[in-house]
Amino acid sequence: MRLIKLAAGVLNQTPLDWPGNRHRILAAVDAAREQGVSILCLPELCISGYGCEDAFLSPDVERSAWEMLHEIVPECRGLVVSLGLPLRHEQRLYDAACLISDGRLLGFVAKRFLAGEGIHYEPRWFSAWPGGCDTFRRDDRTWPLGDCVFDCDGVRIAFEICEDAWAADRPGAEAAAHGVHVILNPSASHFAFGKARVRERLVLEGSRAFGVAYVYSNLVGNEAGRAIYDGDAMIAAAGEIVARNTRFSYREHALISAVVDVYAAHPAPLPPSPSAARAANEVEPILYDTAFTFQESEALPATAAPASWESGEFVKEEEFTRAVALGLIDYMRKSRSKGFIVSLSGGVDSSATACLVAYAVRLLELELGPDELKCKLHSVSESIPEPLDATQWIHAILTTVYQSTANSSETTRRAARDVAASIGAKHYEFDVEDLVQRYIGVVSEALGRPLAWDTDDVALQNIQARVRAPGVWMLANLKSALLLSTSNRSEAAVGYATMDGDTSGGLAPIAGIDKAFLRRWLSWAEDVGPAGVGANPSLAAVNAQEPTAELRPPSAEQTDEADLMPYELLDAIQRAAIRDRRSPHEIFRWLAPRFPLIDRKQLITWIERFFKLWARNQWKRERYAPSFHLDDQNLDPKTWCRFPILSGHFERELQELRRQEGA
Repeated sequence: MRLIKLAAGVLNQTPLDWPGNRHRILAAVDAAREQGVSILCLPELCISGYGCEDAFLSPDVERSAWEMLHEIVPECRGLVVSLGLPLRHEQRLYDAACLISDGRLLGFVAKRFLAGEGIHYEPRWFSAWPGGCDTFRRDDRTWPLGDCVFDCDGVRIAFEICEDAWAADRPGAEAAAHGVHVILNPSASHFAFGKARVRERLVLEGSRAFGVAYVYSNLVGNEAGRAIYDGDAMIAAAGEIVARNTRFSYREHALISAVVDVYAAHPAPLPPSPSAARAANEVEPILYDTAFTFQESEALPATAAPASWESGEFVKEEEFTRAVALGLIDYMRKSRSKGFIVSLSGGVDSSATACLVAYAVRLLELELGPDELKCKLHSVSESIPEPLDATQWIHAILTTVYQSTANSSETTRRAARDVAASIGAKHYEFDVEDLVQRYIGVVSEALGRPLAWDTDDVALQNIQARVRAPGVWMLANLKSALLLSTSNRSEAAVGYATMDGDTSGGLAPIAGIDKAFLRRWLSWAEDVGPAGVGANPSLAAVNAQEPTAELRPPSAEQTDEADLMPYELLDAIQRAAIRDRRSPHEIFRWLAPRFPLIDRKQLITWIERFFKLWARNQWKRERYAPSFHLDDQNLDPKTWCRFPILSGHFERELQELRRQEGA
């Protein structure tokens, strides 16, 4: 029996924030030392930050990470620590993790399987480690680099770095051939709906199949702008999770730990057999470090367990709330902004956006308390000396504006006013009808004819949306705040948004989610709400309405779905066409039995409408404000879904659809 206290550290890092990243790493190391931890695993690339993008191509970034590593190493006395950093070896850059023992650098492991799908572009910057072990030379010193197994005081330690664990040929299998006791997995695994369950299976399977204690660490927060990290960290032993944290923490760093019998699956280590060595690329990467002695631990309970909202059935609405809320707070403070501005129309999108800001503050206070809340919101708190509660903080950082024209209704005005009041936002009402008429008058005079709805419908709608942008931009400038765009993914797919109107903003927090889900989420928020915060009955006024842009005269009875198609259908077509890459005819054959009440000719018309609008509006998606990544249906052309701005508009494919179906 060998009882050792293992820990996974969660860090909220920022790319290229060298002093900040160093501070958070050392805070986690100090906390681990105070808790009697023997082995601490910290996240992937935690020294430089994971999301450095093309800055990784700069030699100065790798050099700075190397210098920072050597500032950190002496501070790691009394325990074993793994750290992630970019490392250049023989003209190639590697995503590496190092192992430090009692303030001494032992060596490096390089990532073998790079993430190159979806939002990940690791092969653009890094080389995949080809396997085996090599010698790394720098500053007149040498260290081992590669598929290393470290023997620290009789405990053998190996690595899988993030994507390594997702590969079919996991490096852990080779490590197991060397009688490894502990596998460390430093990760930067972004949030997506339901992804935590997949990670859990990988950790459990690694622990069970390899006969090891498995320590999985991850980033937390909005690290670089688009990807949100949920801080999912786990420790597993004998095929069971023995420690796991609560995700979406607002803390700068956090630890989970557990005392594990690391010899439970393996006896005291022996040199690997010749056959085992041959199985591991015919390399003998065993490094002995006998100078360090682990402190024996008592079999105590794990130090952290998930919150109650995580222990039950998966609730997508809860995950959505907590992911976007955390993303908003981090985006605000890391961009050094002093709040948020939302053009609140009283409809689904803007109401959801405003509520998410309010939830962010309330969830932050629930976890950290009012004193820490002020520290977290330091970019705003400089001018607010007295402590505030969550409602007062929301009033301080969130400003909403209802901007009416002649086509606005009293229903949406009241809904906007009630939502703002219920969440505690500072609320204004602007009447922009005079500005609309001035623009119409100027253009009418230039054209020498009056503008009319029967001939100039789209232009007359769009000018109302565009006139609303300058006022809220001005408020954002005056308050040094972030203007939040309120466009959703369904509208982005078909361009149902006015460029430089409702797309205006520096951040689009709901552009990564579809309209049908937003409507369900608002109903959930009205009746249930996030755990610890509760329901918001004022949303009933929003949920009772049919979504409408209110850009045509009231007599037109304009609704979004009449302009487009039912949102449930639009989202189904979008998933099939963009995520699943099906042709128009394949989509028709797939949808017809799933929507039996829709006439076949009408269904064909709507499928055609989607593809034509999708192709025509790629230029809009290229100009959208940054959005949060939430699932594998993202339309962001900069990180997920690339499509040509100019294309053939699916003419041949749509003709084939009509020919095949006799339409």
